[in-house]
Amino acid sequence: MEALLEKYFEGETSIAEENELKDYFSSSDVAPHLEQYRPLFGYFAEAKGQKFTNTVSLISKKPKAVWWSIAASVAVLIGVGTYTYFNTTTTSKERKELGTYDDPEEAFEATQKALAMLSNNVNVGVEGVQYLKVYEVTKEKVFVE
Repeated sequence: MEALLEKYFEGETSIAEENELKDYFSSSDVAPHLEQYRPLFGYFAEAKGQKFTNTVSLISKKPKAVWWSIAASVAVLIGVGTYTYFNTTTTSKERKELGTYDDPEEAFEATQKALAMLSNNVNVGVEGVQYLKVYEVTKEKVFVE
């Protein structure tokens, strides 16, 4: 048994030899000097007798995920529907205000307002270009080659 134990601790035993060691140490006639190894091999016999008695709950968490996904889908649909409803009503009003006139005089006045606004903005840009020309003339005077 001592040689078999030494072989076991070296990791060189076969399954049959390990079973022989288990049987020896689970018996009542173990040599007194090998008694210290009894708990090591006795554990296997003790563990073999244990059975798992707890019940495993098989309740899946998927139903909660399904309800969350349905709630999220409904929220997205409500958001898209609300946006579409308010966007189409606003857009149709804006389309009526953007250049569709029944009265030619009203259309002429609106056109004149738009052209006046365009003219003012163009004039501001032209004034900026005038300042650039003054800068160019001054720069040529200062940096004469």
